[in-house]
Amino acid sequence: MSQNPNTSPDEGGGRSGPGDSDGLGAGSSPGSSSGSSPGSSSGSGSGSGGSGSGTPGEGTPPFGRPRAAGGSGASGPGAEVSGADTGAERDVVDLLSHGATSAEAVAAAAGSSGEPAESVRETIGTMVPAAGSAADPRLVVRQSGLSGYWSDFMRRVKGGELGSLPVIGALIIIWIVFWLLNSSFLSAQNLSNLSQQIVGTGMIALGIVFVLLLGEIDLSVGSVSGLAAAVFAVSSVNHGVNEWLALVLALATGAATGLIHGFFFAKIGVPAFVVTLAGNLAWNGLMLNVLGASGTVNLPNDGIVARLYNTFYGQLAAAYTVSAIAVVLYAAIAWFGRARRVKAGVPAQPVGEIAARTVFLAIVAFGIAYLFNQYKGLPLAPLIFLIFIVVGDFILRRTVYGRRVFAVGGSIEAARRAGISVPFIRISVFTISGFMAAVGGMFLAGQIESASQTSGGGNLLMNSIAAAVIGGTSLFGGRGKTWSALLGALVIGSIQSGMNIQGLSNSIQYMITGAVLLAAVVIDSVARRTQKASGRA
Repeated sequence: MSQNPNTSPDEGGGRSGPGDSDGLGAGSSPGSSSGSSPGSSSGSGSGSGGSGSGTPGEGTPPFGRPRAAGGSGASGPGAEVSGADTGAERDVVDLLSHGATSAEAVAAAAGSSGEPAESVRETIGTMVPAAGSAADPRLVVRQSGLSGYWSDFMRRVKGGELGSLPVIGALIIIWIVFWLLNSSFLSAQNLSNLSQQIVGTGMIALGIVFVLLLGEIDLSVGSVSGLAAAVFAVSSVNHGVNEWLALVLALATGAATGLIHGFFFAKIGVPAFVVTLAGNLAWNGLMLNVLGASGTVNLPNDGIVARLYNTFYGQLAAAYTVSAIAVVLYAAIAWFGRARRVKAGVPAQPVGEIAARTVFLAIVAFGIAYLFNQYKGLPLAPLIFLIFIVVGDFILRRTVYGRRVFAVGGSIEAARRAGISVPFIRISVFTISGFMAAVGGMFLAGQIESASQTSGGGNLLMNSIAAAVIGGTSLFGGRGKTWSALLGALVIGSIQSGMNIQGLSNSIQYMITGAVLLAAVVIDSVARRTQKASGRA
């Protein structure tokens, strides 16, 4: 496929739609389809009159957003999905926008219009804005009410877009099973402890999410977390460095290791698997050297790292205040986003939907606050973890940099053609992974109040990667959320906590965690195949 000169490099995130082999669903103009030259447009029905002119991208609105039937401007909430010229095209648009697969749309449109099936099939392949209504969820105008939610849900399921549904279902089943085995599993004390225990692994998994979005892997995060803990402990305890300065030095060490990995991967061309595997060995050796002959450095229980993990805000108002702030911020952001979309004349969330989501969030947030207050109050560690997740989610979904990360993970060649600096994205992502490994190492050191030769070892690496994958981040790149780190860490932490309450051995825990990880990868693979079959991958 030829590259449209009007393609914006800032909008490179997303998967490829029908006829877009470059893989940049949000960054490629639908004005050029497969086989067309840069100076021509073959997309019928994408603008006023439906036929392209000699100017690349002419007649096609930005981001592949469909125009109204007249072709003058973006579609409003009640506008059609695309301006189709022929009866077959209109049938295709209507069928795809209501969740039909490409095969179903071809058969039905051919039967109703009397045109050959091959001709209708070509229409789907070339009429990108219309076909995009099936391949790209952004182009679907969902019906209002519960029926609209249900049809949208079924459309996503048919297309293999399961999202976080499998892991949330698995988490609910795990909690119910362990609660039936021992009612103390869902006690305020155990759930509060669980929320603290998952923070170290979850922070590391958050960095892994960024790497997996590129379709790569980082095998060094365990050793990097141990090295960061050793640097902090030795500098602050043995050498008397100010704790805040020692903390900055430890986090900088983690970021530097990721920068080195990214350089060798992006600039030298060494596979990420090999680079990070070598880093796993090298940084573990450096950690042992930093710790010295003693091998263990105990941290003061009133030090900054220990306080990060062990601090509780016992006042009842603390947890409720944080919950109220979270709900108000969500409502304000949702309302502001709706106002922007209405002003731009594109479909926006109904007010009732925003209100329903806000109420649901309030119930969950205040329920968690009530649960925490039944034990010691609001723990600081999970609060910091949530802040990191929200910031990471904002970076990935709301910034140009985040869209470019998805673009590189979706198709490296398409990202290059769109003008994205692939080496910079790769180096920065591995730097983020190293930084987050160091952050996780700080919380793990605060949990045991020491840094030792076993820091970063054991099953930490495997649990961190498993948490990101189990949470819903694809191993194939281009699909995932920062919330995957939280959900995956909760699943693994819940299994470990429930097994410990039952007094089962580590061997059973490893086998069950491995089975859950395999199930997550299988679901991801099946969903990817389903998306390919429905033209959504």
